[in-house]
Amino acid sequence: MNPVRMYTTQVCPYCQRAKALLRQRGVESIEEIRIDLDPAQRDHMMQITGRRTVPQIFIGETHVGGCDDLIALDQRGGLLPLLGRAAA
Repeated sequence: MNPVRMYTTQVCPYCQRAKALLRQRGVESIEEIRIDLDPAQRDHMMQITGRRTVPQIFIGETHVGGCDDLIALDQRGGLLPLLGRAAA
């Protein structure tokens, strides 16, 4: 399975929703980068994504985007292949 990295904050409901969907799809480990605790990480996130909002989700080296992007990817059937899992 490809590693999942997510830029988050503690109180973000979209972050919680994205993590719940990923766990439903079998992701056991999510590397969380808390930008509310480390302002330098927020700057880095903005540099690599061009976005200011959280979550910002990476699967492997692919930038998926935010929560809505993740849900749309799942609805199109693209999430499981990107995770490296066969469709159930």
